[in-house]
Amino acid sequence: MRMDARIMVTGGTGQIGSELTLELRKRYGNENVLALGHSRKPTGDLLENGPFEKADIRDRERLETLIEEYEIDTVYHLAAVLSGVGEKDPQFAWNLNVNGIINVLEIARKRNIKVFWPSSIAVFGNNCPQDNTPQDTALQPTTMYGVTKVAGELLCDYYHRKYGVDVRSVRYPGIVSAETMPGGGTTDYAIAIFYGAVRNNHYTCFVREDTVLPMMYMPDCINAAIDIMKAPAESINTRLGYNLNGTSFSAGDLAKLVAERSPGFRIEYKPDYRQAIADSWPNSMDDSLASKDWGWKVEWGLDRMADDMFARLRKRKADGHL
Repeated sequence: MRMDARIMVTGGTGQIGSELTLELRKRYGNENVLALGHSRKPTGDLLENGPFEKADIRDRERLETLIEEYEIDTVYHLAAVLSGVGEKDPQFAWNLNVNGIINVLEIARKRNIKVFWPSSIAVFGNNCPQDNTPQDTALQPTTMYGVTKVAGELLCDYYHRKYGVDVRSVRYPGIVSAETMPGGGTTDYAIAIFYGAVRNNHYTCFVREDTVLPMMYMPDCINAAIDIMKAPAESINTRLGYNLNGTSFSAGDLAKLVAERSPGFRIEYKPDYRQAIADSWPNSMDDSLASKDWGWKVEWGLDRMADDMFARLRKRKADGHL
């Protein structure tokens, strides 16, 4: 990516978008990174150190007007309805997720804009290998969120083949972050457990103790998004999502690490509808293609992540922000 890039981040107030926006501003300049949001109002540094606009990603005319006004040449399209929320309103999830990416790709086609769009482990279903899930395998998701991600991958591939749009994508595992509250995803227990420990040393988990899923700490998530966009176009060998594994662990493994750092911590396991979703997703993914093509590597392991989560959340609590 050029050092003088002009960047828009849709979903700029969300879990990934808020932290990605701040990191992009550090690298490319505050005035060069526009955060776009809809329902959530930005606060703190996100609002104070760079431009913010309110817009609905389903409104293509509004998107295109902003892209023209801010002379945008790169879009990180993160706005989406997540898995748990999507199951409660599948039609809304389809409308927002699919029409959003179509709008971005159509504008990119017309204006020669570079696009990053995150896919997810939700594209996989019960029919694929759960351990070390290969890059290329059958995609038969069990949620509307997963269906929209498969549709989005195919649209990205189509717009690249048909129109030459430089769109790049990764399949994220669960993302863990201390900066934003859980947002309705199936993997959000891996965030909420830390909040529970810091607030009242108790957490009720909505998946079984033996549930294993791949997870990723936010710094690795952000690095992946930026690094794939910096890679030479000739090194990108798929316009579908690249598998990114992160670190795999069970809910019980995570609870033990939390208890070691928070004596007296209590956890209960009360699986709900999200358990079936989690059971359909991989335990781990083969991300060797991402490593080979653009140098992807994990830097944050489970213990390091847990230490950092506690440090950040305890500071937020001491400051009266938790």
